[in-house]
Amino acid sequence: MSVSVKNLPELSEEYPLTEEQITSFRENGHVLLRGVCTPEEIAAYREVLNSAAYRFNAETRPIEERDTYGKAFLQVINLWTKDAGVRKYVFSRRFASIASRLMGVDGVRLYHDQALYKEAKGGHTPWHQDQYYWPLDTDNVVTMWMPLVDVPINVGALTFASGSHKTGFLGHLAISDESHDRWDTLVKEQGYPVQNAPMQVGDVTFHSGWTLHMAPGNSGDYTREVMTVIYFEDGINALTPDNENRQNDLESWLPGIEPGTVAASALNPVLYP
Repeated sequence: MSVSVKNLPELSEEYPLTEEQITSFRENGHVLLRGVCTPEEIAAYREVLNSAAYRFNAETRPIEERDTYGKAFLQVINLWTKDAGVRKYVFSRRFASIASRLMGVDGVRLYHDQALYKEAKGGHTPWHQDQYYWPLDTDNVVTMWMPLVDVPINVGALTFASGSHKTGFLGHLAISDESHDRWDTLVKEQGYPVQNAPMQVGDVTFHSGWTLHMAPGNSGDYTREVMTVIYFEDGINALTPDNENRQNDLESWLPGIEPGTVAASALNPVLYP
């Protein structure tokens, strides 16, 4: 039975973020926050998010016919523009407030949302930096990663190289076998602590755009359903794209915005304050 948008939880109350958690995020480039949502809140939104993700998913090939990126997950972007229930979730003041406080900025805009569903027997997500893709002239960009189901390590828990964000841009490498091999070597050479943890429904992680991260394959018997929302500091400018992926992102997620001007298209509303 479908859920009425007006009956979905508001997700407006602020999460009691601690100074220790903020410090941990800035030092490590990521933080795991327990119980950001109640199981009941996630249960209410899960039906809405799943319905939209599968309705707009364009990947129909069997896993064995896909490349490494395709095996990693089903990916659907900007579902908030297609479904009112998803919009209510993505526009949550609770989530945006956490992003703003972690980064220490006055306000945040939406970059885009993503459903990242790693199917049972789906492959690993290679090591990568998200911000390689984003034409945003700031280091103040974070991704919220929220599972809609419990995620043990073997189902594809997000795995971080702690402190790697401090180096910033590492190179023009998209998510691929090459990025995995090169950054895996770098993580070992630099001695970055590799951290992950099982997550329960209602837990979230936030990570910086430059933080190296990956996820193991899903050896479980159910899909790892994850919804992500990317936030960036309000008032910053768009960059001149220096790779094809940033050019594509500029055209897709910052439509009409010229490099060197404020990143504030109709697809990038202010979500906090």
